[in-house]
Amino acid sequence: MTAPVRVLVIEDDFRVAGLHRDIVAEHAGYLALEPVRTLAEAAAAVRTEHPDLLLVDAFLPDGDGVAFLRDVDVDAFVLSAATDARTVRRALRSGALGYLIKPFARRALTDLLDQYLRFRNILADDRAVAQEDIDRALAILRGGGDSPSVSRSATEQVLLEALGDDESSASEIADRAGVSRATAQRHLSAMAGRGVVDVRLRYGTTGRPEHRYLRVHA
Repeated sequence: MTAPVRVLVIEDDFRVAGLHRDIVAEHAGYLALEPVRTLAEAAAAVRTEHPDLLLVDAFLPDGDGVAFLRDVDVDAFVLSAATDARTVRRALRSGALGYLIKPFARRALTDLLDQYLRFRNILADDRAVAQEDIDRALAILRGGGDSPSVSRSATEQVLLEALGDDESSASEIADRAGVSRATAQRHLSAMAGRGVVDVRLRYGTTGRPEHRYLRVHA
């Protein structure tokens, strides 16, 4: 089983922090750490909790959240009410992978988490990457600015890599790829329709048969 992505929310408004934490906690593939409200608490949490991803406000009671990003070697998104272009550019220069303006719809953060999982799967620490991989990962991270075919191709590639050469269920593939079962099922069905994967039925003693997927090699 793939280890969940550990997420630290850095936000001084406890109601907003709790909301963001709950969205992360409900998303498959993620583990929400206890939110922190100051940069001092954030620095301590980074040392002790070893988060994989930070969701950080730009301005905190004891300092500058954007400047904090320059001092930690952790992927991060800035979630801030600041709408001036200077702050946005400074966040990106400081290493933020993206920027969400608060308040935002719940779906905006959910989509961002989806995109990050796919980005992270392509640029996994234990694999060498080609230029095409880097281009796909960055296109995924940009999200809505890309064509549907680019996003579909990137997701399908991640699912095929998770499938490998063994027969697996949609749930098993989703777990390895770090995406939701519904996302995996949707793309696997599309690939089955194009003959990229083969679908087989496994009948149990009770209930409906389980769909199993096997990669088709040309």
